[in-house]
Amino acid sequence: MAHAADYFSEEQQLMIKAAIVRAERATSGEIRVCIDAHVLDDAFNRAVFWFEKLGMQHTKERNGVLIFIAAEDHKFSVIGDYGIHEKVTQQFWDNLVSEMKSFFSKNDLTGGLIYAIEHCGKALAQYFPYNKDDVDELPNEMIFGDR
Repeated sequence: MAHAADYFSEEQQLMIKAAIVRAERATSGEIRVCIDAHVLDDAFNRAVFWFEKLGMQHTKERNGVLIFIAAEDHKFSVIGDYGIHEKVTQQFWDNLVSEMKSFFSKNDLTGGLIYAIEHCGKALAQYFPYNKDDVDELPNEMIFGDR
């Protein structure tokens, strides 16, 4: 049985972490990536589970974004806490998902994740710019749900 981490080499994991670090340099927002191999229900509900389990709802400005992928099942969801969700339109999330699908249809999970991280980072920076007293509230490493 495949594990979530099997879908990403160590190099790919470092590339994704570096994209998160770059994106967060311009914003007080937080971006996390969580990978499961499988999802029993739908990807949105699983993303909500991980969002809460990872404490993303506790950021100071409620501006966390979680990108969740169930790699084996080819399902994913991107959710933002209400701070960022109320600033961007639904079209922002819909366009993001559409672009990610184009990467994923070419079996480029890493490219799709990096695209999403960069896109979310730009939106977060627009509405929640980095302040010199900001602290990185959450870790930047990928989360693998089956570890």
